[in-house]
Amino acid sequence: MRIVSEKAIREFVEKHPDAAASLGHWRRVVRGASWKASADVEATFSSSDLVGDRTVFDIAQNRYRLIAFISFRRQALYIKAILSHKAYDKGMWKQ
Repeated sequence: MRIVSEKAIREFVEKHPDAAASLGHWRRVVRGASWKASADVEATFSSSDLVGDRTVFDIAQNRYRLIAFISFRRQALYIKAILSHKAYDKGMWKQ
């Protein structure tokens, strides 16, 4: 799986260094994946949730949320946002 917008990870880690290890692990797993459907994502990341057409991943023991759109046909994951749990709960990312 190809990750689009890895710059978002770098920028987030600069502001939230406590997320670095968790995001590094997430990145390695995603790069090695070849998911065909949302069920494959859930098998890899059991705490992930499909919300509309986006997948939400828990990062750093649920302190942060990574929101992504996954194109299974293109084998690409597009990072839409990485947010604190508090910012995620406000729901602005859904717009």
